[in-house]
Amino acid sequence: MRDPADIATRDIETGAFLIGYARVSTRDQNLCNQEAQLRAAGCGNVFAEKITGTRRARPQLDRMLDHLRTGDVIVVTRLDRLARSIRDLLDIVERIRDAGAGLRSLAEPWADTTTPAGRTVLTVFGGMAEFERSLIVERTSSGRAAARARGTKFGRKPTLTPAQLEDVYRLADEGNTSMQEIAALFGIHRSTLFRLLSQRAERTG
Repeated sequence: MRDPADIATRDIETGAFLIGYARVSTRDQNLCNQEAQLRAAGCGNVFAEKITGTRRARPQLDRMLDHLRTGDVIVVTRLDRLARSIRDLLDIVERIRDAGAGLRSLAEPWADTTTPAGRTVLTVFGGMAEFERSLIVERTSSGRAAARARGTKFGRKPTLTPAQLEDVYRLADEGNTSMQEIAALFGIHRSTLFRLLSQRAERTG
């Protein structure tokens, strides 16, 4: 079992463990300001990373999400530090919710899912995600047809073929297909997809 003191500090009012996440988009930007705000807000541990270009893989974000426990609260200075689009935000919020954790944005109090109002926002997010999922079947069907035309073979296998992996990386890098859609397209769980992207990021540095 993890030692909470090594991961985060408790919120004085709610008793929740606060975990900070900071991100800048280029190596020229400085993370110090975000980290200072998060620590001032009570975060004992801050996961921080610098991501360049259009790369979607965020190893520190995946590491943080993989270690979430029920009752944890992720704190960000602004939502755009956590996600690059509404679609991306929905994917991340769903992972946080599945872990039984919460989300708090210092600049957007309405996004605090540890409050009744924030939970209402999360419900709205969930409805939007459900709507998005309702479109996946149709989009996946056309995606499978296109992939088959390129010679990609589908099936639930322990590992993906090199050709399938290239298709996965290409779709993720293009940013036009959600993580849920990519996972459904190749018959893998979303956690597997995030792990594949994280492993690639570690290999490429």
